[in-house]
Amino acid sequence: MKIYTKTGDKGLTSLVGGERVFKSDIRVEAYGTCDEANSLIGLALSQMSFPIHQEGREIRESMYKIQTDLFHVGAELSTPPNKEVKWKITNESIQYLEILIDKWDKEIPQLKNFILPGGSKVGAALHVARTVVRRAERLVVQIRDEVNPLALQYLNRLSDFLFVAARYINFLLENEEQHLHWEK
Repeated sequence: MKIYTKTGDKGLTSLVGGERVFKSDIRVEAYGTCDEANSLIGLALSQMSFPIHQEGREIRESMYKIQTDLFHVGAELSTPPNKEVKWKITNESIQYLEILIDKWDKEIPQLKNFILPGGSKVGAALHVARTVVRRAERLVVQIRDEVNPLALQYLNRLSDFLFVAARYINFLLENEEQHLHWEK
């Protein structure tokens, strides 16, 4: 497969089914932002150097599943409403996130204040991925009538998951959270 096709040289790209749209189209912005978030999750995984114990295995496996699901969301977003979507996000994918959120949230200190994003390299990368997912969510809201509502719900839950995952990993790595101090 050839990497460059030159078909996008004039600012156009193809959606699933061949429809040509400008690269600034809201649909392209939305799935491109999902791709950006997916890359940041990959960056976070590349920073994971703590020993592969049960928690480490579970984190890696969950992130790989989530990266695949995020590709599915991107596939849905790149498919116009008049075309059949090959991969759809499901309730099971959303429930998977909720199960992990609940499980990991029980392991970490209860939040009493806002925290500043950061901590370990992995935690910080997941915080960045979380904010990118929130941006993707805001973009999908603009096309919501043409998208599987579960895709929007998945993105909403994914940002929650990434927040808890960042906190959980920072907790495992004994990185103390920095609480926001409101100064007058």
